[in-house]
Amino acid sequence: MTSSQPQIDEGQKILEKFDRESLVRNPSNRNIKLLIAGLALFYSLYHLVTTYYPIPQLLYRAAHVSIGLALIFLIYPAYPSQNRTKVPIYDWFLMLCAFASFGYLWIEYDGIMNTRGGIPNQLDIAFGIMTVILVIDGARRVMGWILPILALIFLIYPFISHYDFIPDRLLTRPYDLGDIFGQMYLKMEGIYSTAIGASVSFIFLFILFGAFLAKSGMGQLFNDLALALAGHKQGGPAKVAVISSGFMGSINGSAVGNVVGTGVFTIPMMKRVGYNANFAGAVEASASVGGQILPPIMGASAFIMAETTGVKYSTIALAAFFPALLYYLGVIAQVHFRAGKDDLKGIPKADLPKVKEVLLARGHLLIPIFALVYFLSESVPINFAAFYTIIISVIVSQFKKETRMSFKDIVDALISGAKQSLPVMAACAVVGIIIGTVSLTGFASVMISMITSIGKDSLFLTLFLTMLASMVLGMGLPSIPAYIITATMAAPAIAGLGVPVLVAHLFVFYFGLFANITPPVALASFAGAGIAGGDPMKTGWQSLKLALAGFIVPFMFVYNPAMLYIDTTGLTSMNVTEFPAPPLLSIIMISITSIIGVISLGAAVEGYFKARMNIAERLILAVGALMLIIPELYTDIIGIFVVMGMVMLNLRKSQQVRMV
Repeated sequence: MTSSQPQIDEGQKILEKFDRESLVRNPSNRNIKLLIAGLALFYSLYHLVTTYYPIPQLLYRAAHVSIGLALIFLIYPAYPSQNRTKVPIYDWFLMLCAFASFGYLWIEYDGIMNTRGGIPNQLDIAFGIMTVILVIDGARRVMGWILPILALIFLIYPFISHYDFIPDRLLTRPYDLGDIFGQMYLKMEGIYSTAIGASVSFIFLFILFGAFLAKSGMGQLFNDLALALAGHKQGGPAKVAVISSGFMGSINGSAVGNVVGTGVFTIPMMKRVGYNANFAGAVEASASVGGQILPPIMGASAFIMAETTGVKYSTIALAAFFPALLYYLGVIAQVHFRAGKDDLKGIPKADLPKVKEVLLARGHLLIPIFALVYFLSESVPINFAAFYTIIISVIVSQFKKETRMSFKDIVDALISGAKQSLPVMAACAVVGIIIGTVSLTGFASVMISMITSIGKDSLFLTLFLTMLASMVLGMGLPSIPAYIITATMAAPAIAGLGVPVLVAHLFVFYFGLFANITPPVALASFAGAGIAGGDPMKTGWQSLKLALAGFIVPFMFVYNPAMLYIDTTGLTSMNVTEFPAPPLLSIIMISITSIIGVISLGAAVEGYFKARMNIAERLILAVGALMLIIPELYTDIIGIFVVMGMVMLNLRKSQQVRMV
């Protein structure tokens, strides 16, 4: 056992405690293991083959769900305390039911599409009910009860929505079983909606891409590169955590998994140089969550955004870049100022790898990332871009012996990617029940009307209410279903007040993510506290402070979309999908003032720049920082004078301290 193995084992225990997705079986029967591996391998190959040889969309999506559910029933126990070395007989039965769900659609496809005119028969309804039950149970096993209960509440609504006790705004016509389960099972507006469409078409492939990168040693490259670049700086280990977790978070898309995967190495390093346990855990949590807003991959949610809004992925990635930069700059600024305040040094350079050595050893592994950016910028379809980069990652890994992937490694990556995709598939399928209900009953238009009426045509109030809704959903849900639900019901309300659809979607996307570090249910922060040995709630509040810029910037880019490098001047429709770039001078000014503002905000939060600040100085500096972050000329002028004055005052105080 290596010296790092105890840390990895402890990390796995913490992951299982805070992340339901990690509670998996390890069957003692070798044949069952082989069956699971074989089915997972087939699942990956199915997605690779159908990228080039497509089948009808309903069948394409249904196969994705059915095979995924079959794997879930074999891999995930029915309840956490269940024996994880055996697969009980009822899970074998559920696996067969999952296959039957697809088999029935395959056999009856012509009748469903052409003969029956969209009217389901009794057998259609029976299989629809069965599939809904399978989806809800599969999602429950993977992510717990919160999302399945929400789906059940929505599913009950059309059964009762015509009764007198329902509020007038929510009244609908009566729906029968055929209406409801035909919507869920036979159409691409229920379980097989755009959410599953995104999952099968490209999210799966990008998860698979991440599995190949991990197998080739990309994680080691990110860690070593971060150490070489920042390890020796003031508070170096914390900066290493921010950089490496940001890179990995963009690829793997799981905040809690990223906290554990990188935190078992970075958190002990932070504690060794003097960071307290709560701060160390919070740094890892806030950095891991931010990875999902960081291009180029953005944890896969951005691909659903592209599918939902019709905006090109390259446009979304470019728009997300500067806010993500500001977020990470804010975290690093606080890390830096905390290190200065507590006199925390970095790791001696002699103990660190050199940038040149790291790049010579593993730098070629960055080629697939650059290739991906190129493909997306050239408007190559997202699924083909993912497919090509998987092939490139295998080829590139052969350049060096230490990164070379063998045939076994390739097979392992295919199996691993399939298993990693199951939580996303389950989330997208169960969210499809919500989407199906909303589409059937017109519930979305009611919600939009309610949000708008509560907001009383006030954009700020509507944004604030939407922020709260996004964060409440995000506290119990993975980022993808949280985004899909808020994008369906809240983003249109914002767009209805004159905000471009892309800007509205980015707003709800950001706040759904930040719920992972917002108490009282801050799973990423709790995982960081578990590794660091800190207090979960204190770590959560510290994470919130570190991510403060992330809570401010979305409001700013709603009021001035130039922060997203898009020009919305003169738009006649909020649903446009193409945006020109704003003037270069505007981009430069917004970039400079926002960067200075975020760094100043970090100093105000920590109460330190070059010397400690009192409460009054911190408040004045915070006001100046906010003035700079607000992208308006007059606020920038006020902000720059306030910040310059406070910086000069702090520098003079620093000189006086040194003289004493």
